[in-house]
Amino acid sequence: QVQLVESGGGLVQAGGSLRLSCAVSGRPFTTYAMGWFRQNPGKEREFVSSINWSGESTNYADSVKGRFTISRDNARNLVYLQMNSLKPEDTAVYYCAAGVRSSSRAEVDYWGQGTQVTVSS
Repeated sequence: QVQLVESGGGLVQAGGSLRLSCAVSGRPFTTYAMGWFRQNPGKEREFVSSINWSGESTNYADSVKGRFTISRDNARNLVYLQMNSLKPEDTAVYYCAAGVRSSSRAEVDYWGQGTQVTVSS
């Protein structure tokens, strides 16, 4: 089993920044590609970003490309999502994901409990 605990969410004004963190425990961290998804009430959970086990390969949704940066610290079992130039439409619950095989929410092995990000206009 793998446990994921997110932190760093909160309320920020449009144009501001937040950094989300995800602490991973359980099986060896470098086994997994990691990622972030987000979801609003009544909507499907959508892909935000992913990173391969080494950190050398990353992917982003078009909506966040150029504003968000995913990274990982394999020595500390941490994954980060640096979010800059935030927009009100970025408001959502953000979920850390482990075992990300594609941008489909159906191809994720483990989920965190989520952290709320609210961007005010």
